Amino acid sequence: MQNNKTVVVKVGTSTLTYDSGYLNLKNMETLVRTLSDLSGQGYRMILVTSGAIAVGTETLGLPERPHALRMKQAAAAVGQCRMMHIYDKLFSEYNRTMAQILLTGEDVDSPVRAEHLRQTFSSLLEMGVVPVVNENDSVSSAEIETGQAKVLGDNDTLSAIVAKLVGADLLVLFSDIDGLYDKNPRTHEDAVLIRRIKRIDDETLSMAGESGTWRGTGGMVTKLSAAKIAMEAGTDMVIANGAHIEKLYDILAGKEIGTRFIAGTEH
Repeated sequence: MQNNKTVVVKVGTSTLTYDSGYLNLKNMETLVRTLSDLSGQGYRMILVTSGAIAVGTETLGLPERPHALRMKQAAAAVGQCRMMHIYDKLFSEYNRTMAQILLTGEDVDSPVRAEHLRQTFSSLLEMGVVPVVNENDSVSSAEIETGQAKVLGDNDTLSAIVAKLVGADLLVLFSDIDGLYDKNPRTHEDAVLIRRIKRIDDETLSMAGESGTWRGTGGMVTKLSAAKIAMEAGTDMVIANGAHIEKLYDILAGKEIGTRFIAGTEH
């Protein structure tokens, strides 16, 4: 890839936080350093971040992730503030400016609002700013009320919609798993990592399992849904392990990291 490409990177809650709910500052620092360096090389980088509810739960001293919608939204408001404060400090350390963009389903579902949003992304990227995106959980229940027929619903889908909106060349989903396996690697020792997917069919969907951790909402099913959106929009997508964020360099170099979903072959 030439380093004038637009790349959307989504990082899941399991990568950004510990089991306790505290922020994983080591992973956040590695993430920001890598994005800042690639931005300096000319790549137009967009970060879609998760973790607001988990961080808010810890910050508020709650014993567990809230169950009531209003409490989840309150935790998201607190957690989002904490996360953006740290992101801003880290990006500043690497002489890079970031911008916060909070989205709801209506923002991307309405053609007029979507066009304004596209122009905002375009302006930020032209100035070398790294947009940091999350769903606006404080006013939107699409992600935290699962099972609803919403436009968004999880940050895997959100990142694919953002990639489609900006015409990204690549979408990278960092999660707590190395990629798509032919069966659940947590329960099958003989599970095989699939390196390339050219189309998403019933066989591919049958490989999806459940969500990885209590802190996040996105499992493999949502990642395959995101891949379908990205591929149909002409964007390649890669699923890789967030424990090795620095491998983003290798992903951009075209090396076989994780599972790559190849656009232009989905029917």
